[in-house]
Amino acid sequence: MKINLAEQAQALVVNAAAAPLPELRGAEILVKALQAEGVKYIWGYPGGAVLHIYDAFYKQDTIQHVLVRHEQAAVHAADGYARATGEVGVALVTSGPGVTNAITGIATAYMDSIPMVIVCGQVPTAAIGLDAFQECDTVGITRPIVKHNFLVKDVRDMALVMKKAFHIARSGRPGPVVVDIPKDVSFNKTAYAGYPESVEMRSYNPVRKGHSGQIRKALQLLLGAKRPYVYSGGGVLLGNAVPELRTLVDLLGYPITNTLMGLGAYPASDKKFLGMPGMHGTFEANNAMQNCDVLLAVGARFDDRVIGNPKHFAQNERKIIHIDIDPSSISKRVKVDVPIVGHVKEVLTELIQMLRETPTRADPKALAGWWDTIEGWRAKNCLSYERGNKDVIKPQYVVETLWNMTREADAYVTSDVGQHQMWAAQYYRFDEPRRWINSGGLGTMGVGIPYAMGIKLAKPDSEVYCITGEGSVQMCIQELSTCLQYNTPIKIISLNNRYLGMVRQWQEIDYEGRYSHSYMDALPNFVKLAEAYGHVGLLIERPQDVEPALREARKLKDRTVFMDFRTDPTENVFPMVKAGKGLTEMLLGSEDL
Repeated sequence: MKINLAEQAQALVVNAAAAPLPELRGAEILVKALQAEGVKYIWGYPGGAVLHIYDAFYKQDTIQHVLVRHEQAAVHAADGYARATGEVGVALVTSGPGVTNAITGIATAYMDSIPMVIVCGQVPTAAIGLDAFQECDTVGITRPIVKHNFLVKDVRDMALVMKKAFHIARSGRPGPVVVDIPKDVSFNKTAYAGYPESVEMRSYNPVRKGHSGQIRKALQLLLGAKRPYVYSGGGVLLGNAVPELRTLVDLLGYPITNTLMGLGAYPASDKKFLGMPGMHGTFEANNAMQNCDVLLAVGARFDDRVIGNPKHFAQNERKIIHIDIDPSSISKRVKVDVPIVGHVKEVLTELIQMLRETPTRADPKALAGWWDTIEGWRAKNCLSYERGNKDVIKPQYVVETLWNMTREADAYVTSDVGQHQMWAAQYYRFDEPRRWINSGGLGTMGVGIPYAMGIKLAKPDSEVYCITGEGSVQMCIQELSTCLQYNTPIKIISLNNRYLGMVRQWQEIDYEGRYSHSYMDALPNFVKLAEAYGHVGLLIERPQDVEPALREARKLKDRTVFMDFRTDPTENVFPMVKAGKGLTEMLLGSEDL
């Protein structure tokens, strides 16, 4: 059966009186559902349980399938695509080990509320529960790490299930949805009446509009504040509420911080931006969070890495306003005074309207005094490092040089997890949303290259950089092969310090320098490895060669370039709030150890 562009454009409503409904296989209905949802790319890896689905993909020409080298990378790449575009990412894996390999990617997306649909093959319905070859309980295994999951037992349910899956994935608080399809269901035929135009689920009705009375209370608190602070998280980006957030902050003139997942929501180049808060946040951002008298939390969840010890955080009396789409996130870790459940974009829009309608503004004298206090904290220059070092490459210098070179470019930055992630967040000053793509909640190593692949397919004319470490990059390094096959020329910046850097840092600080299994004794020659995969490899060992290497990589627009920067193995990420400590109990440098 041929499923082509012309057929996709036809109306889906069939006149039953004029002609009988066509009979389609479950796999063909699945493909039609993906086409109706506007899916452009799907990342996957074939296996026995999904061969009927792959056969249906072979007969269509509107969705590009990307063959990864490991199922984990399929989900990560779809995840990166979703983060950068705001669209639902789609991955396809087979049963058994295909599903279990995908688990890390699903959990990563779940922790960061990323809209995704993961299609999984399953053994035939008659074999479920009999320990069949490559069988596992996909629904049971994934239940704690998905927004919802489905087992399609009847081909007649296929279209409606897919409609529900996409609706659940992208609405409310977004998240991954797993659709488990037994092999016989993908093969069986049924009369196909078209893809549903809408769906209603009695048990799922996420709130969009916030309570006007609560919004008015929030405005009164904000305008009466003497030390106000705006704390925004990834929900602002996921809710496409960046313009509204920026408008509100500019109208109020208040200081703002963006979490690791929210960087770019407010321009880092603006003086009102105090930097990132939390464990590796700036001195000024953390002190403002602790000492403000009114805190407006927007699409953030008071994560343990953001507020430190909750008891310490609660020591200072403040009024907290919390806007979130998910009611379960409100007062989960920190008791709030004005909870507002609703879609961030709609709530901020109403708040801005109320603000414009009132002549009242915050006390200018109190606000000026608050800014004076903040500037005193900012004068600490907590992100300073040894910029003039001529003997060894400082990792911060690599990131800062990249930012200076690409600050006016159309650039995206992905990262893996560890010290390099924190340096990227601190020293690449993001002015635009959805340009910083990293694993926040789960902290997954290995995401950097797959994320970059997904973004490069979505944004072929943009520059895409993966900032990684020699530990993280080896977890999905086989995807360099995928980069070559699908022509996704990304630039990989490996800050190679020969350690699992964040582990080593904690071992230095908390374990008296007992570096238990954090040193890399047998690293590959990354230059030769990159070349073996058909790419360009560069070794950079001197500070004066950092900028020329980055310039050379940028010139090679059509090639994937792996840059192996040999960085200072003793460098630590500062500021740092140790586990169990309060937000303002920061280590600002090695002198504080």
